Amino acid sequence: EMCIRDSSNTIPTNYALHQNYPNPFNPTTQIEYQLPVDESVNITIYDVMGRKVKSLVSGFESAGYKSVTWDATNEIGLPVAAGMYIYTIETTSFRQMKKMVLLK
Repeated sequence: EMCIRDSSNTIPTNYALHQNYPNPFNPTTQIEYQLPVDESVNITIYDVMGRKVKSLVSGFESAGYKSVTWDATNEIGLPVAAGMYIYTIETTSFRQMKKMVLLK
């Protein structure tokens, strides 16, 4: 798999959390995000009541364009119910939240 990029385009200049796709989804969805600097990142999924469902990313990451897949399971690997979920990105200086819908 080859990926050639102009080096000036490799590191984004700003933070972003993109809308997941597909959305609505079943059985998996992809979340893309971007980091302008190397730092600690948390991407977490919550239900509409604000309860934590799963931590997708937790730890130090290098700057760049990133992607993580969620398979609609919770922290212990069990499938979650259909409905709306909220996903957040949190770094030292950036926080954003978006909604997604799981269909069954």
